Amino acid sequence: MPTSKTKMKNAAIAAKMAALPSIPKELIDQFVSGPMTGDAVNAATVAFKKALIERALGAEMSHHLGYPNGASKPEAGTANQRNGRSAKTC
Repeated sequence: MPTSKTKMKNAAIAAKMAALPSIPKELIDQFVSGPMTGDAVNAATVAFKKALIERALGAEMSHHLGYPNGASKPEAGTANQRNGRSAKTC
């Protein structure tokens, strides 16, 4: 008996959901303090995305430069090094 397209699609969605990392309850509790409006959900989503992207960009910069933030600068012969950090406005 052939499998329907709906069952195949539901199985694919379930497989993708199983691959997602679990989010700790404590983290969700920081964003949700009670019933939320659509605007509140959107604001929490934007804040979480911003924090996630900033963390990823910081890690990418550390990987690119070859040393973590806060560590001593590499020897003077290298051109790439950190020169400070400021808040972005967008």
